Amino acid sequence: MKYYKYTAYFENEVLRKRAYLKREWCIRIIENPARVDRQDDQRFRFWGKIEEHGGRYLRVVTLSDKVTIHNAFFDRGFEP
Repeated sequence: MKYYKYTAYFENEVLRKRAYLKREWCIRIIENPARVDRQDDQRFRFWGKIEEHGGRYLRVVTLSDKVTIHNAFFDRGFEP
C-alpha cells in the first residue's frame, strides 16, 4: 500500500470548504480510477464513482508523483 501525502492547500482549503469529503475516497479513486488524465502542468486527474454519495464522480488531483493529493471535488460535468 502506498503512503499518500497532502498539500497544504488540500489540508487547509479543500477539506475546510468541503467537509463532506473523505480522504479514504480520494485514495480509493487514485488506486482504482475510472479514468486518469495528465494535465499540462504535470499534475494528474483521477475520476471515480462514489456510491456512498449518490453515485457521483469525484475528481482527485495529485501532483506529478501521483501520491500527493492536491485537490478533490465532485465533477458534475464528468461523463464516463
